[in-house]
Amino acid sequence: MTTNPIILDGARVADTIKEQLAQRVLRLAERQVVPCLATVLVGDDPASETYVRMKGSACKRLGMVSRRIHLDRETSTEQLLDVIRQLNEDPLVHGILLQHPVPPHIDERAAFDAISLEKDVDGVTTLGFAQTAFGFGAFPSCTPAAIMAILDAYQLPIEGKHAVVIGRSPILGKPVSLLLLNRNATVTICHSKTQELASIVRSADIVVAAVGRPRFVQGDWIKPGAVILDAGYNKGNIGDVDYDACLQRASAITPVPAGVGPVTIAMLLRHTVDAAENAASAQTIMA
Repeated sequence: MTTNPIILDGARVADTIKEQLAQRVLRLAERQVVPCLATVLVGDDPASETYVRMKGSACKRLGMVSRRIHLDRETSTEQLLDVIRQLNEDPLVHGILLQHPVPPHIDERAAFDAISLEKDVDGVTTLGFAQTAFGFGAFPSCTPAAIMAILDAYQLPIEGKHAVVIGRSPILGKPVSLLLLNRNATVTICHSKTQELASIVRSADIVVAAVGRPRFVQGDWIKPGAVILDAGYNKGNIGDVDYDACLQRASAITPVPAGVGPVTIAMLLRHTVDAAENAASAQTIMA
């Protein structure tokens, strides 16, 4: 058992980020610039509607603009691409978020890649992923960025540590692995075909759980003193790790809820403000 493990309070980290953003939004307002996030929702998935509403409310609390575009479920790929093109061309829109998932008949990858790189505040484009791998330019996916923000907020060491990432999705497992690698961690990516998973996790100094299965990571998988970032969110507010069991061995752990989730939204807001500042600076240079 680890003595007094640190509960990594994502709500507190998110509040700190938003306090800093509020000052930046005020400075932009002095230049007649209001950061604007456009959210595009296709269909009527209740969970997606809730997520979009939460993101819109978070924008408004900071004095940002939330522009919501709600498209019918029968919207075609070409119609969706046309909407994204219009948002790309709108100078008042700084960030574009296409809510995942879209209906199955839509080419989601084509839609993601239609988003201009400078407005890809959710880190979903192929080019953005490539730039994340190289460590420059694009905005990383928001949940991986949130994980790194939590580690930094608590000054938890990354360099030289062995990080095991469970999950390889293109917007979570893969990009967070790259972010950790760029910070000089040694990274192992595990997935559904990984053999001896528990044994691999037991070697980890940092565990990132992003598998989408409730209480999947067991307490006896955890090396004493490991840091656990639980990026899972399952029905009933349950994460991907068995929290009570893992808490007994970890030196630090994120709860679910109030762990990675609030910081993910804060990072979306930060990226949108970054994009607004970038756009304002570009206009100043052109002028």
